[in-house]
Amino acid sequence: MPAAAAPIISSVQKLVLYETRARYFLVGSNHAETKYRVLKIDRTEPKDLVIIDDRHVYTQQEVRELLGRLDLGNRTKMGQKGSSGLFRAVSAFGVVGFVRFLEGYYIVLITKRRKMADIGGHAVYKIEDTNMIYIPNDSVRISHPDEARYLRIFQNVDLSSNFYFSYSYDLSHSLQYNLTVLRMPLEMLKSETTQTRQESFDIFEDEGLITQGGNGVFGISSEPYMKYVWNGELLDIIKNTVHRDWLLYIIHGFCGQSKLLIYGRPVYVTLIARRSSKFAGTRFLKRGANCEGDVANEVETEQMLCDASVMSFTAGSYSSYVQVRGSVPLYWSQDISTMMPKPPITLDQADPFAHVAALHFDQMLQRFGSPIIVLNLVKEREKRKHERILSEELVAAVTYLNQFLPPEHTIIYIPWDMAKYTKSKLCNVLDRLNVIAESVVKKTGFFVNRPDSYCSILRPDEKWNELGGCVIPTGRLQTGVLRTNCVDCLDRTNTAQFMVGKCALAYQLYSLGLIDKPNLQFDTDAVRLFEELYEDHGDTLSLQYGGSQLVHRVKTYRKIAPWTQHSKDIMQTLSRYYSNAFSDADRQDSINLFLGVFHPTEGKPHLWELPTDFYLHHKNTMRLLPTRRSYTYWWTPEVIKHLPLPYDEVICAANLKKLVVKKFHKYEEEIDIHNEFFRPYELSSFDDTFCLAMTSSARNKNNREEAVLQRKTAASAPPPPSEEAVSSSSEDDSGTDREEEGSVSQRSTPVKMTDLGDSAKVTENVVQPMKEVYGINLSDGLSEEDLSIYLRFVQLGQSQHKQDKSSQQFCSRCPDGVIKLTPISAFSQDNIYEVQPPKVDRKSTEIFHAHIQASQGIMQPLGKEDTSMYREYIRNRYL
Repeated sequence: MPAAAAPIISSVQKLVLYETRARYFLVGSNHAETKYRVLKIDRTEPKDLVIIDDRHVYTQQEVRELLGRLDLGNRTKMGQKGSSGLFRAVSAFGVVGFVRFLEGYYIVLITKRRKMADIGGHAVYKIEDTNMIYIPNDSVRISHPDEARYLRIFQNVDLSSNFYFSYSYDLSHSLQYNLTVLRMPLEMLKSETTQTRQESFDIFEDEGLITQGGNGVFGISSEPYMKYVWNGELLDIIKNTVHRDWLLYIIHGFCGQSKLLIYGRPVYVTLIARRSSKFAGTRFLKRGANCEGDVANEVETEQMLCDASVMSFTAGSYSSYVQVRGSVPLYWSQDISTMMPKPPITLDQADPFAHVAALHFDQMLQRFGSPIIVLNLVKEREKRKHERILSEELVAAVTYLNQFLPPEHTIIYIPWDMAKYTKSKLCNVLDRLNVIAESVVKKTGFFVNRPDSYCSILRPDEKWNELGGCVIPTGRLQTGVLRTNCVDCLDRTNTAQFMVGKCALAYQLYSLGLIDKPNLQFDTDAVRLFEELYEDHGDTLSLQYGGSQLVHRVKTYRKIAPWTQHSKDIMQTLSRYYSNAFSDADRQDSINLFLGVFHPTEGKPHLWELPTDFYLHHKNTMRLLPTRRSYTYWWTPEVIKHLPLPYDEVICAANLKKLVVKKFHKYEEEIDIHNEFFRPYELSSFDDTFCLAMTSSARNKNNREEAVLQRKTAASAPPPPSEEAVSSSSEDDSGTDREEEGSVSQRSTPVKMTDLGDSAKVTENVVQPMKEVYGINLSDGLSEEDLSIYLRFVQLGQSQHKQDKSSQQFCSRCPDGVIKLTPISAFSQDNIYEVQPPKVDRKSTEIFHAHIQASQGIMQPLGKEDTSMYREYIRNRYL
């Protein structure tokens, strides 16, 4: 077996900050205090951060001599023994990072820690206390009146509440990722640029560990997954300046570990939750997804199992299972200004091509592989639409995206109305969840770093043989992941994840040879311990996002909760409501400032002056780019020279304003053609083909005629929904649905269209700037993507003409001068090419025509309802 690598253990685990009038000296040592590093931080710069990393590795004696010289050199009077020139400021266990508001920089240090878990001999610590120290000296400090307020907002993020770190284990990655990299042979590590050898000293040199070649031990230094790192922005300024031992990445979420004894064998059960730092925030202020596919309240939960009798990654037995929770990946929100317990759900943006959902699932496919299983616990049957709005949009998005994925890698969508089953006396919620959990674990599999035990091979279990995932010589790998969501992703989601985790725990214990069958009953010590871990896990995540602990627990769904639990649930509901209504805005500002979403800048609005943080989390809103692809680029003169068709059979690009072929774009657009030499071409279609017809008289240069047509459309915002339509849903899910009559289209509608009848004027020889007429410069270069798309359609059109025996150069079914193009699609009715117009009810049509007539001066007579409404307004306003 080839030699494997070892994880790099950070040499900076204990720190002491020394202070002089001109500099800070940060001295860091390893746990045994045998190796030391020194950072020099300049204090004479009022607003800049100047850090010098002394790359030399000191011994304990060398550090004492260095500090002695610094003390002696910084005394006010040389040789004076009573005064000191070097002061010990604070002791610490790690550097969280550096931050600046409107004055100088601060350094954030971890001053107290507590060990929470042990993973293969690698300690996981929780931050208990921190210290924030201002770096510039008071003599150079430039005061700002708003600095203190920013400092209070930043410190509102309590670093002593559920922030974790490790000196040697990468908490941002899963156990499967970390152990898979560790098993890479040394020959591969030497050729990989991402794997770095320790630079100045070897932490294993005292143990005499050397490789066969005598070149020392190679260590793995993998890059963290920045999505789950919460101090990445604070360390970014020094990342490329200091040695990697100074960089200590922290995660936010939950970490808990319990010990089991199974027939005398000690087993550690560890639960780690990693909260995403992208689109992070509080309950009602962060819903849905942003423009980059990051969703609110996204948490990756990993349960680990290890045989504590051998605490070593190379010789021990380890297993893990990962699942994810997160908000529904759509553009949606809830307005809390109404002060309602359940604010109405609003879809903020139309996303017909499921763009944001595609970005989100693309991230998951890259990290976990397929299959991606979506367990949607949102209500499906309501008297009035509330949660059902999200269910309908999510299933439409998944259905649309699946048509572009291979059948073996499609997204598996499992809808289940958990609230409805909970209220039914005939249904057992946990039994149904157990069936779902079995099917999910069988599809994804789980990770274990050892091959199947001999007893499982000798007496194979039926369920074990049906297990999915990837089987390798050294064990099993989890492929794919379960993504669970409800509206808040708190109570229902935590119970569902517990049931899936309980099912996976049975397989993990079976794979380690600790139980004879992959089944676990509720009334066992292992399940009780696991349930306590998951309740602590759920309470912690609920406090971070919702402001209170869980309202409905596993015991609630088992219907064995004591009667006192109901009063506790009411108190948690009130606590959550109070937090959402009064404190969430301040917490959101703190998170935005801590994560670097907002950077204070002199002369720009302050954080508390912003009406919303929407533009901070949706970066594409700041770019003034067209919302749709402009196909005018296809028809530039440079392209025409390289087209596979004769020049006289192609539309002249220099005289074309816009051409969007009917049914090619999802939304049908008008065709305006300004032709200086030719008459406008005719557009016709036959069945599902596109025909571009040219008249024979179009080749006459002497007949010049230009038609000028201008249409003005006003895009008006959709009217606010009525109070009745957006009221919160009823808790009674047993009734039938009442569909709202008439779905009013929220798209932009033309307000006025100029009637160009007999009074239409034809202007000849009117030459306007190309930018003004076309909106873009047609002489600009053509992108390779647009050219390839055009050539694909032209080549297909040529092949169709060759197959048509009744036509030599033109389509026999079309008028003379026809170029026939057929869309390319693997589907019979692809949304890109064929779209049904939206259905509008009669009442909406009448309202639209009334607006058109009103714009032309034709007023509709007032009805009784309008008259009474007007009288009521006058009475309330003036009487």
